[in-house]
Amino acid sequence: MTGKIENELGSINISDEVLANLAGIATTECYGIVGMAAKRATDGLVQLLGAENLSRGVKVKSENDEVLIDLFVIVEYGVSIQAVADNVIKKVKYTIENLTGMKVNTVNIHIESVRV
Repeated sequence: MTGKIENELGSINISDEVLANLAGIATTECYGIVGMAAKRATDGLVQLLGAENLSRGVKVKSENDEVLIDLFVIVEYGVSIQAVADNVIKKVKYTIENLTGMKVNTVNIHIESVRV
């Protein structure tokens, strides 16, 4: 699906891939995040994603002008997971709403691993 914003001049369609990239970039900028995570289908192991694959650790569902985001992250050992998650939620919500004008309805954080 794509996010759609309409105004008196026309409509803007923003693909879910673009929203996923924006959310991935905003997430990796937060303190305490080691990176985005993806599970390999063959063995279920968690894999740390590089900068070129940030959107693989993000699932986005957009309906009209509302967005639901699931983030799969790896956090740094020794940090407060709750504080990091709160920071990520605020940062992703602000980034998506500020850059696209779409309303972020939900941001879910899935902690896949802890790394030293």
